[in-house]
Order: sequence, then structure tokens, then C-alpha cells
Amino acid sequence: MTAPGRLITVEGTEGAGKSTSIQALAAHLRTRGIRLEVTREPGGTPLAEDIRSLLLAPRTECVARQTELLLIFAARAQHLSERIRPALDSGTWVLCDRFTDATFAYQGGGRCMDWEEIAGLERQVQQGLQPDLTLLLDLPVGLGLERARQRGASDRFEAERAEFFERVRAAYLRRAAQSNGRMVRIDASQPEPEVARALITQLDEAIRRWAGARSAD
Repeated sequence: MTAPGRLITVEGTEGAGKSTSIQALAAHLRTRGIRLEVTREPGGTPLAEDIRSLLLAPRTECVARQTELLLIFAARAQHLSERIRPALDSGTWVLCDRFTDATFAYQGGGRCMDWEEIAGLERQVQQGLQPDLTLLLDLPVGLGLERARQRGASDRFEAERAEFFERVRAAYLRRAAQSNGRMVRIDASQPEPEVARALITQLDEAIRRWAGARSAD
């Protein structure tokens, strides 16, 4: 019987270096001979990518908080059905740029939405599925926004004020504190090579832990 794959997620506020970090993690996993899919949220399938475009596009119309939340979970439901669950069931590992922790951070923290409302949709859409490991790239908001500005034009979320991202960061840290060790904070203000080493160290520790748990079974 094929062992199920592992779901590893990478989280962080703007400018935290998620894209670079995911490349380093993916390369490391593949050198270990692990079959891997790399994906992102919102997105990951054609329909979910269309929803992503709707969410990120700057617009003059005010997007209601609940509209935003429901669109995010609609994209996630499609992503889970079409890509994440089939990969995990086949024994393929999934490395995902953002997942539901981002929803608690951006909509729960940034938009000040009720966390229980988010948790209700989480239960309905994910049916108990949680990441096996979440690597949280954390850095001061000012530094992150400075880095993000160097990338060019801002999307609808990146254009928010610093106060929004302070709430997002606080929500991420709150979520990590409640995760029973699933979320590991990485200091993303360090130089890229040091961040990559810290990420890979945490990933390898998790892999050893999972291997030990399987041996005990």
C-alpha cells in the first residue's frame, strides 16, 4: 500500500522571500528522491488561478470581506479536489505557497474577520486535512514592505497599509503559537543563504520525525 504524501506549506507576509525559499526546499526534497508537486494558493488549477486573478486585481469597487473569504475557499476547494488530494493519495508530496494559515492571517487578522467563521469553512472544505509542516517566514513589516516595493507594481493586497500587515503578522504568530509545533517560525530578516539553511534544517528534522513515527507503527 502506498504511503500517503506529506503536505508542506510555506507562509509569510509580503517580502518574506517565499518564492526563493520554496525553490530551495523543492530542490532539497528532490535530491532526497521524494516525488513532489509545487503549487500555490490561491491557485494551483486553471479555475483556481482564475479566482486568484479576481482576488488580486486592483479595482475601484470595494470587495466585501465575506466575498473575499468565500472566493478564497472556493479556490481552495477546487485545488484540493483536483490537485492536492490526488497527489497526497498517490504518495506524492505537495509543497504549497500559502494555505489556510494565510486565510486566518490575512482575512482573520488583516480584515478583522471572526476566526470561527473561517474555521467553519476550513472544516467544511478541508474535512480535517491540515499541513504536516508549515514553515513561517517572519520578519518586521517595514522590512518586508520595502523588499516587496522593489518587485514593481502592487496587487490589491500588497497595496494595503502597513497597519494591515501588522495585523497579518500578529495573526500568523498567534496561529503558530496555537499549532502544537506544526508551524515553525523562521527569521526571514536574515540573508537568503541563512534562511535557506534554517528551512532545510527544520524540514530534515520533520522528515526524521515522520520516519521514526512510521517505524514505531
